[in-house]
Amino acid sequence: MTALALARSWRPKTFSELVGQDHVVKALTHALDQGRLHHAWLFTGTRGVGKTTIARIMAKALNCTGSDGSGKMTSEPCGKCPACMEIDAGRFVDYIEMDAASNRGVDDIASLLEKAAYAPSNARYKVYMIDEVHMLTNHAFNAMLKTLEEPPEHVKFILATTDPQKIPVTILSRCLQFNLKQMPVPLIVEHLEKVLAAEKVECEVNALRVLAKAAQGSMRDALSLTDQAIAYAAGKVSEESVRGMLGTLDDAYLIRILDCLIAKDGASLLAVANEMGERSMSFSLALQDLSSLLQKIAAAQVVPESVLEDWPEAGEIRRLAGQLTKEEAQLFYQITITSRPDLSLAPDEQTGFAMTLLRMLAFRPGSGGGGNSSPAPSSPSAPPVNTARPVPSMPAARTATPAPAAPAAKAVATAPAATVSAPTALASSAERPDWHALMRQLPVKGMVQQLAFQTELQDWNDSAAGVRATIVTPMPQLASDASVGRLADALTAHFGKPVKIVIEKGEVEGKTVAKVDAQIHQEKRMNAEQMIAADPFIQQLEKEFGAKVVGGSVKPL
Repeated sequence: MTALALARSWRPKTFSELVGQDHVVKALTHALDQGRLHHAWLFTGTRGVGKTTIARIMAKALNCTGSDGSGKMTSEPCGKCPACMEIDAGRFVDYIEMDAASNRGVDDIASLLEKAAYAPSNARYKVYMIDEVHMLTNHAFNAMLKTLEEPPEHVKFILATTDPQKIPVTILSRCLQFNLKQMPVPLIVEHLEKVLAAEKVECEVNALRVLAKAAQGSMRDALSLTDQAIAYAAGKVSEESVRGMLGTLDDAYLIRILDCLIAKDGASLLAVANEMGERSMSFSLALQDLSSLLQKIAAAQVVPESVLEDWPEAGEIRRLAGQLTKEEAQLFYQITITSRPDLSLAPDEQTGFAMTLLRMLAFRPGSGGGGNSSPAPSSPSAPPVNTARPVPSMPAARTATPAPAAPAAKAVATAPAATVSAPTALASSAERPDWHALMRQLPVKGMVQQLAFQTELQDWNDSAAGVRATIVTPMPQLASDASVGRLADALTAHFGKPVKIVIEKGEVEGKTVAKVDAQIHQEKRMNAEQMIAADPFIQQLEKEFGAKVVGGSVKPL
């Protein structure tokens, strides 16, 4: 006879056997003991956390008659009476489990509600369990509203879902809602140890940690993976066999990667990536594990006691926490998590992974990248200094900080702000200024800024009494007296002497700031359209499905 899967044979049959949902067990057992029962419960949570299991235990608790047949409703079902045994076997006529994913129509719900009017055949309560209830149609939800609000005294409803956001509020308001938690890794490991000990299967604790982490909070997934690991190992469930089965990364690779980054050794960094590729490891999982390790390192830098002694990598985490700066740990973590979705855009996963490692090396704070020993003039994200038309600075010049350039990657590298005295692009009042740079630096907004961006300097006459600036604009409608006055006030505050503006109406010979910006935007848009047209994925869509890029819909970032 074929053995049952661990997830089925070790399904809890009482509330005391249930793992990790103490908050739900406490509420339900108190309600059963006090006889204060609601008529409808809603259990929400991810897959494999116990929604269906709790529903079956509730059905047994409501209908248990005790081993002598005279028992009453209890929070500790006996498991020996006909009701308990038949519910465990899945053949109790008054416990109806319905899968809303395949019975989602209004007719299915109407048929169920028609039968609810009849008294139970051989039980205290007729219990309806509707799984994945969020899959019901709107008409089906509407059909069950009245019965769910005021069901017959002998009927109890138990609803379960993995997506409560899709359930109408009219249904939610008629149920007691319990949110089931995901299982933490230590709790899964503890439970797996008990299961394998009872199954007389040897195991390593680190192997169970890997299985628990891969289960992502689901006890059922953890038991299923354990079943697979037992078959794969054909003996003792070891960490090596489990990692080989799952294709997960040994922590030794992650430690080597961080050591190479600390040493600025690009060649060794790529060698590690190639070695991982030869072993056909999952690079997406590798980035996931690397981000987890970096999080532990960052936590150890701030809270040293957060490193648990039972972690196999506890010593390495403390060592790396001392060798990496806090900024480096944060930057590496950011690059890791933002690069993981980009693996699908790379030519292949190994190339995308290698590029992620090189990005960490290149954007490491204070690093010239790639192990170059020569000092870098600035960090990768340091803002460029404006060097257009250098002229002597004013005696009473103010300092200005240019806006930082956009970083080359999604990660943000920290760099000291670059500050220059009196922007070199702006001349003193004794010489003709760089009008474009001057208009960009003036602290004006709104209509005054629009006027400034639509002008060109025609004449600059400086005297002891002040400055007379003659400017030309092709948009005279912007040159209202108020806008011209506010622009003159801004120039007066900048140069420290009175500035009078004379507006000339006409076409400009050169290019205004607005025209330069428009030309830059047009070039960016054309470049973006060319990149989209050359993208292999877009070309494949056009070839296979006849797709077309809508003209003018591409916008540069």
